[in-house]
Amino acid sequence: MEHRTYIGQGEHAIDGGDHAVIATLLGSCVSACIWDPARAIGGMNHVLFVDESADAAETFGHGVNGMELLINGLLRLGATRRNLRAKVFGGAIMVRGLSSAGSRNGDFVTRFLDTEGIAMHSTDLGGTRARRIEFWPGTGRARLKYVSQDVPVQRLAKPAHASAIELF
Repeated sequence: MEHRTYIGQGEHAIDGGDHAVIATLLGSCVSACIWDPARAIGGMNHVLFVDESADAAETFGHGVNGMELLINGLLRLGATRRNLRAKVFGGAIMVRGLSSAGSRNGDFVTRFLDTEGIAMHSTDLGGTRARRIEFWPGTGRARLKYVSQDVPVQRLAKPAHASAIELF
């Protein structure tokens, strides 16, 4: 039976084994999926910087803190730093011309992993669509699904008569 954990902005989760799945939904945010294949454990974080203001880190979870919590959590559970591998997702431009937060988030995470000497096995960064990510921390498998922005809005039909009853 699958054990699923969902994470939101500023959160992270660590798990392992064959049945663990960590999932999130990303727009301009970025997730690093990091795992140790020898120990069959891994984790995912959800990093966001919305602007350069001093309180952005307090509001949304500072990127360095989010990366360190994930990596140190894996090391505490027996992962070996030299075995760590990463996949990085997100960093979309969700509103054209409004913000470069997505690219800043992606640049930060990839620079951080490079500085830490953690090999990136794959990335899917940028673009203009949100992503749904599922990560199997025990194996490093990841599945990405783009979220369509063209989903039509459904409207309720008006009742035929003024005295009609609307069921819900």
